[in-house]
Amino acid sequence: MEKITVSYTNYVQDYFDELVVTLFDKEYFSYQENAINYVQKLVFYIEENIDVLPHKKSPKTFLKYGNFYIFYQSNNRTTWYIFFSKKNKKYLIKHLTNNHIFEANFLNILQSNE
Repeated sequence: MEKITVSYTNYVQDYFDELVVTLFDKEYFSYQENAINYVQKLVFYIEENIDVLPHKKSPKTFLKYGNFYIFYQSNNRTTWYIFFSKKNKKYLIKHLTNNHIFEANFLNILQSNE
């Protein structure tokens, strides 16, 4: 059985770093350690589930980020959309967005219609 490999573009790696700072600075978390844990849970979810969850085909406007996406509901207010490309058991995470970001608004509509 071939082992899966999950890689991240530099953009996504930088995004994770910036997300920790943003979550703490905007006081979504009182302690920086909690913001770090939140991002680590997101990464863990990706790496544990990307090979087992059904992949949705990316809408046309998101194809530049990869052909597929999965989503992760981190709490009752936030859903993360993880865009990636894959070849065999190799996954490249190219973009993340969530339902609080304008570009993801139509993804919320698509998801609720399923």
